[in-house]
Amino acid sequence: MATPDFIREIRASAGHQLLWLPGVSAVVFNDAGRVLLGQRADNHRWALISGIPDPGEQPAAALVREVQEETGVRVAVERLITVRSGRQVTYPNGDICQFMDLCFRCRALDGEARVNDDESLAVGWFALDELPDMTDYHYFRIKQALSDEPTWFEPMSSE
Repeated sequence: MATPDFIREIRASAGHQLLWLPGVSAVVFNDAGRVLLGQRADNHRWALISGIPDPGEQPAAALVREVQEETGVRVAVERLITVRSGRQVTYPNGDICQFMDLCFRCRALDGEARVNDDESLAVGWFALDELPDMTDYHYFRIKQALSDEPTWFEPMSSE
């Protein structure tokens, strides 16, 4: 995935050590109830559209920008559906990151879904009963976006 300039600047002095970063992701539905997904260029897996807010950028605004940049689809953010700390990720160059993901339910306003940058190999709309193979957390977020439950977060441990 494209590394934002501010992270490159941090990496210049921090090296490959763990960076704790904000992340945003979207469960985008169109009028037909299909979900927008992208096939990532870095690992070739299908996934929800996601990205990193720029410093000072509000999470919902960052998500609108990321979806537009990656897919050409303009969205309206409807609500926050999950808040979760992800696992540590080590990239091929040795950089280590961990993301606090804020996932939002969105609806498509306009634009034709297409590969719009170098972060995706393919982009498409999928019926709920025809979703491609993805990690369990992607399926979980789609399920939460379809529910009327309040925002989901990992329960606190009883320790």
